[in-house]
Amino acid sequence: MDIRPLHDRIIVRRLEEGEQKVGGIIIPDTAKEKPQQGKVIATGNGKVKDDGKRVPLDVKAGDLILFGKYTSQEVKLNGEDYLIMREDEVLAVIDGNGAKKKKK
Repeated sequence: MDIRPLHDRIIVRRLEEGEQKVGGIIIPDTAKEKPQQGKVIATGNGKVKDDGKRVPLDVKAGDLILFGKYTSQEVKLNGEDYLIMREDEVLAVIDGNGAKKKKK
């Protein structure tokens, strides 16, 4: 994709979750809750402070993140749905290494 968000904004592709069932009833797509996890596709250069210095973002392209339900703007680019949000709307970065720390 040839797009770059501005300042402290990021572009996220929402991760698809498996089919949701409640008590054995399959929920139609229109009633399903949208997943609150996504993969960062692109990031801006960072927020500019009052003194003119740029603060780099903590998230980078490829990170898996958690975000709130109502914290982003949905856009459609090249037929795919994406979210544009500010970095401060990201709740957490999901570490994918799964490594456990050893007890001392």
